[in-house]
Amino acid sequence: MFLCLLIICFGGSALLGGVYLMTYRPIADAQTAKVNQALAGVLPEFDNIPADEAYRVQVDGRSVTVYPATKSGIFAGAAVEAVTTKGFGGPITLMVGFKADGTIYNTAVISHSETPGLGDKMDPKKSDFSLQFKDKNPETFKLAVKKDGGQVDAITAATISSRAFCDAVSLAYTAFRQAAQKGGDQ
Repeated sequence: MFLCLLIICFGGSALLGGVYLMTYRPIADAQTAKVNQALAGVLPEFDNIPADEAYRVQVDGRSVTVYPATKSGIFAGAAVEAVTTKGFGGPITLMVGFKADGTIYNTAVISHSETPGLGDKMDPKKSDFSLQFKDKNPETFKLAVKKDGGQVDAITAATISSRAFCDAVSLAYTAFRQAAQKGGDQ
């Protein structure tokens, strides 16, 4: 009986390991493609490869990835990948693009687990919620929902998701400012 159980466990483990090896690369490639697609959508015109120049910064104990963009060797802006755990359904990962002056160029949702039909409306493909951040400078635009004294119209029946989105954008802006103060060289 011991030998039979050992063979079954070993066979199951080998099968699971084999499936992992076969799917690891396609999953990693799909994630890389998603990040590159988000970079292209949130950054002003650039001619470098921001993913190759990415670096991490610490903001309030959270690690954030910054993707600097240049055009003809001149800093054009940066994209910041920020994760917040304040979402209703769990973590929300956003890519926020900034122009060189700190104005938000665009946003993209990388991943979330929000309620379909409610919180998932933060995704630009599903509603216009994220458009209210476009071309706004967080220095003068308060990144909070109106219920909290900010300037953001929350998604109806999804205030928690809206607050989480604002938190991620605020985190991204703090990381952008921190990177800009250090000269963008990491």
